[in-house]
Amino acid sequence: MSCLLFVTGCRQDMHNQPKYRPLRASALFSNGSSARVPVEGTIARGTRQTDEAFFTGKVATQLVTELPFAVDEQVLNRGEQRYNIYCAPCHDRTGSGNGMVVQRGYRQPPSMHIDRLRGVQAGHFFDVMTNGFGAMPDYKAQIAPRDRWAIVAYIRALQLSQRAAASDIPGGDPTKLGQPPATGAPGPVKH
Repeated sequence: MSCLLFVTGCRQDMHNQPKYRPLRASALFSNGSSARVPVEGTIARGTRQTDEAFFTGKVATQLVTELPFAVDEQVLNRGEQRYNIYCAPCHDRTGSGNGMVVQRGYRQPPSMHIDRLRGVQAGHFFDVMTNGFGAMPDYKAQIAPRDRWAIVAYIRALQLSQRAAASDIPGGDPTKLGQPPATGAPGPVKH
């Protein structure tokens, strides 16, 4: 019995355990610090997000009309990649709204190519991805804000692709569209 009393008196609570306190000296690491430098690009949880347009797609209550950063090929490629992962299952790869889950019975979203969605501000798409809309759930936990904006850029490219005129091709000769390549020029790759 005395042994049982001795064992219960030797417990170690969490408040009384060996540990390092942040920013205190330590012999464990060569620089004498108990804390490690965070990995580059680390963002603290709950970090204040002061760029309202970037993080919400709105300024006050007004949707932003343009993306908060320049769009280049890299942004469009990232947008396409994220769109194909997160959006194409419902919206399909062309944005027509007939993705695989829709073909299996899920409610069909509107086509990205209808006039109403062609005319909405860029912030609308960002807001819908962030907060959800109708049957669409929010994706704020799955898709980082910059990637949501890249998806918006890609949606705009999809919309343009469906109604582009030959004259919209920069630096190209619209009169040669649809013609086979000239002799000696490489043709399309066949898989």
